[in-house]
Amino acid sequence: MSVNASLTLHFLALCGSLRRVSSNLSLLRAALLLAPPGVDLRIAEPLDRLPHFNPDLDEPPYPEAITRWREEIAAADAVIICSPEYAFSLPGVLKNGLDWLVPSGELYEKPVAVITAAPNQRTPSQAQRHLLETLSAQQVRLVEEASVTVIFPRDGFDARGALTDPEAATHLRRALEALASAVRSTPRAP
Repeated sequence: MSVNASLTLHFLALCGSLRRVSSNLSLLRAALLLAPPGVDLRIAEPLDRLPHFNPDLDEPPYPEAITRWREEIAAADAVIICSPEYAFSLPGVLKNGLDWLVPSGELYEKPVAVITAAPNQRTPSQAQRHLLETLSAQQVRLVEEASVTVIFPRDGFDARGALTDPEAATHLRRALEALASAVRSTPRAP
């Protein structure tokens, strides 16, 4: 049985950047305006709220921030990750957040889209590669049709936060629609 098309889907977007003015965060805010009907898209709080991963802390009573983090990932029908590249890899804060999900398994077989914000033609391929390796180890269901690079100029957003480039907006909208379609066609566990 697949997910009922009339049910609202809950997507959680993770930003790998902690900058207040981040291309990645701006792209996720633009995605809020482009979410297809029936999709509730929410951007997660910044990941610096999580303590450094330490297996000694991963036993009851869990740190409150970790309990909330795991609950919000578990409650999402799909996860969108948008991250910059730092020193040819993904930011430590994002890796740390993902590490906290390994022992508890909230990302296991969860539909995931990796959306790359590219304010120019250069694509952060090393960060993407490392992120995909980490997600593979967690056995996510990567939705390839929803995993895209959106190229836009740094000042490519209007006052509402919408993308000003129609091609970039269409590309992002189609990625969100592909993710929704993939989630709706996923058989529900009994």
